[in-house]
Amino acid sequence: MTNNPTSHEIYMNEALKEASKAYSKGEVPVGAVVVCNNQIVARAHNLTESLNDPTAHAEMQAITAATSYLGGKYLDQCVLYVTLEPCAMCAGALFWSQLGTLVYGANDPKRGYTLISKSIIHPKTIVVKGVLMDRAAELLTKFFLEKRE
Repeated sequence: MTNNPTSHEIYMNEALKEASKAYSKGEVPVGAVVVCNNQIVARAHNLTESLNDPTAHAEMQAITAATSYLGGKYLDQCVLYVTLEPCAMCAGALFWSQLGTLVYGANDPKRGYTLISKSIIHPKTIVVKGVLMDRAAELLTKFFLEKRE
């Protein structure tokens, strides 16, 4: 067994950096990065409070930034790393973008897309769950505990 991080862990760490930015702004700490050809082409975090926009989830921001950067509406050659399981809205957007691979950290037992239907994600999208799950969940737990105080 090696201590070298996998590429999934390296990129999830970048998504966690984005989640920390959201946390520092008082946003639910979810971060995302989009990787295409081993290069980060988009970085994003939740902005729902800052923008007064319930659709400004990290995934939605990342999709918009990535498609703009790549010049096309499809992300079939890309990997989205997100710290929390996408909600149904974000999963639907990922379906329409035909995302190649989805990698997420923490499960979302209250609002995650898998509660509704796993088929919200495009059938060709590869899904990898639980990458750095504990770190992602810890940040979310800390955020919500502080909000309740």
